[in-house]
Amino acid sequence: MVIELPTVDRRTVSFVAPDPPRTAPITWGQRALWMAIRRHGAGQVMFALKRWVAVPRRAQADPDRVYAAIAALMARHASLRTRLALTGDEPRQLVADAGELPVLLVPTAPGDVVGGGTGDGAGDPVAVAQRVADELASEPFAHADDWPQRIAVVTRDGVPQQVVVVFSHTTVDFRAAELVLRDLRLLLARGRLDSAPGLPAADSAPGLQSADIADLEQQDRLRRRSARAAAYWVDVTRRLSRDTRLPAREPLSPRFRRGVLVSAAADTAVRLLAVRLRTTTSTVLLAAVARVVGDWSGNDLVGMHTMVNNRVPDGYPTAIAKLNQLALVPVDLAEAPTVAQLVPRVWRAALDGYRHGYYDPQTLSDAFAAAGLPYATGVNPHCYLNDIRLSADNDLFGRVVTESAVRATMAATTYTPTGGFVRFTWRTRVEILDRPGALGLALTADTTYFTLDDIERFLRELEAHLVDAAFTGPSEGEPSADGPRLAE
Repeated sequence: MVIELPTVDRRTVSFVAPDPPRTAPITWGQRALWMAIRRHGAGQVMFALKRWVAVPRRAQADPDRVYAAIAALMARHASLRTRLALTGDEPRQLVADAGELPVLLVPTAPGDVVGGGTGDGAGDPVAVAQRVADELASEPFAHADDWPQRIAVVTRDGVPQQVVVVFSHTTVDFRAAELVLRDLRLLLARGRLDSAPGLPAADSAPGLQSADIADLEQQDRLRRRSARAAAYWVDVTRRLSRDTRLPAREPLSPRFRRGVLVSAAADTAVRLLAVRLRTTTSTVLLAAVARVVGDWSGNDLVGMHTMVNNRVPDGYPTAIAKLNQLALVPVDLAEAPTVAQLVPRVWRAALDGYRHGYYDPQTLSDAFAAAGLPYATGVNPHCYLNDIRLSADNDLFGRVVTESAVRATMAATTYTPTGGFVRFTWRTRVEILDRPGALGLALTADTTYFTLDDIERFLRELEAHLVDAAFTGPSEGEPSADGPRLAE
């Protein structure tokens, strides 16, 4: 449902950059997303990133500081000034050296409270920021005309409270968005980005921008890397079965349905396993999801797609660009290992997949065509695990971790169907979500193979596998406490 914003004003923020205008090809990450846009249309929610930051008191007392910070942010990062020219076979990046950014001014109103409740106070700026972000993300970006972010300022009694930024995923990934917001917070708080006594330092120069990454990707060394990745993907895909023992049936309408399980027990179990196995919660979850996918598909070798951030090369950790791309991880389930036993296998396989997760999608497409394999067509029969938590730590502080207590919390686990999609890329996609004091486990599945009840059963089996593994003692094949550290 589209939310009508109580917008009463609009302000134009002008900016001038220190660097000249330029053009560049699109990056490999952008090309992957552009292929998805051509397949599904630009209206998919995956193409926008929604964020908001609190305005510090110093900036509240001087509202012009907020708009100066936005202007400085635009001047600092060329990626935020980059549009996509849509002439020719694929877009090109057009970087502007100056321009104007429209900023919406949105007041709070009585009854604006977190969670959609009602109230008679002055209104909660965070609740308004959440709704503003949803509204700004609901309209697809016109990439040739729009700046790749939309910004709004939420006010209360005329005083800025929150800055909402909705990014186009064509220009930034999750890490880049956090880097931009770090700069915004510093600009709001200090009015500058150079280091100051007692405050965290920020680099005086911005990181690599999207156009810089595109230029690097034209180099022979990266083209060779892309070719090696394509060979890996073809080899793994040849070994994976597209078959499933799930019976095919007439799908529902819409065909792809989604449900979310919220489990405090799974959250604690994942942390316990990560600490015991000296690995990350993401690795534990990859192993657990692969185990359940194998149980349901009947395949001993399952293909798990996951996202890799591609920020290891020099200069890439602070790049403001869409660098994340899909990795393909084959997980061998032979001899029916437990989730704990699977973790070392998954870690080794994941490392190999991550190494081959940076590539030109066109190179992959050409390699698949030459091998007679389908690429980015139809519904992918393998599982996509998307861990989109903002915090994925192993902290157990303050948690009750006895088996009886954790199992007792399973009674409070909730399951909620959350709608569906007419078109979708994956037969199964599992999302890992942040939830207060719990873990959100979401499954989007093709109802050609999954009934609505199956979606809930799949997620509850995932929860059960995690809890069982957390309270099963170390067994043969499980890494010992003094073994090698498994860490992403």
